[in-house]
Amino acid sequence: MLTKRIIPCLDIDRGRVVKGVSFVNIRDAGDPAELARFYDEQGADELVFLDITASSDARDIIIEVVRQVSEQVFIPLTVGGGLRNVADVRRMLEAGADKTSLNTAAVNTPALVAEASDFFGAQCIVVAIDAKRVTPGDEIAAPRFQTADGFADGIAAEVALNDASGWQVYVHGGRTPTGIDAVKWAKKVAELGAGELLVTSMDTDGQQTGYDLELLRAISQGVGIPVIASGGAGNPQHLYDALAEGKADAVLAASIFHYGTHPIPEVKQYLADKGVPIRPAVDE
Repeated sequence: MLTKRIIPCLDIDRGRVVKGVSFVNIRDAGDPAELARFYDEQGADELVFLDITASSDARDIIIEVVRQVSEQVFIPLTVGGGLRNVADVRRMLEAGADKTSLNTAAVNTPALVAEASDFFGAQCIVVAIDAKRVTPGDEIAAPRFQTADGFADGIAAEVALNDASGWQVYVHGGRTPTGIDAVKWAKKVAELGAGELLVTSMDTDGQQTGYDLELLRAISQGVGIPVIASGGAGNPQHLYDALAEGKADAVLAASIFHYGTHPIPEVKQYLADKGVPIRPAVDE
């Protein structure tokens, strides 16, 4: 049985690690290189770095931050934010990232997922999905892709959020609704060649009340690739629930790690005691 992974998430804004609640009320959480080194020593299985304002601010990718971190840590590093084309993916991998995460760019140009996967291998391509539960009264627009080509037009109907239930995909760091159904989109990008999905519930993000298990389960059971759960961890039980009930392959958390509420060794021991296959925090 494959071991489950514990992944600290470092949201980056202008070179600093930050943390918010439901994608707003952002506050400083530390230096990225220092935190990455700390989590490596604590026994994290991987690290995820997301530049949360690169796409919305039309800024370049965080190459220098990635270079600094990759020189100091020896666990897989996934980096996203501001990646717009295959050349950007190449630059990030050459800077030391093991995987790249596509979110806004995947929605703007769906063909990029297939192109990047074909060129670098599916194992290097993670598609991040920021999803918010649809509530009565929400305006649902027709899905729009930035590209005006037959490929994007052809899948628009397949991924449209066409009723008042489910979850809508957002881009630009959770600022822009797309009219795309999160579960349909997950299935589509898996078909296009994504090797992994990073699924964040905007409703539960930063709330520390638990992950959106229904969203996780719907996506995990609908695709044949690993799913990373994100958004809502407040204690070790929440991580267990995401793995056991949400059917996720890995759990990502930020607040409980950044502020020392539940350190990685504590979380790993808790999960091991519950029978979850997990790599020890310290190799035995």
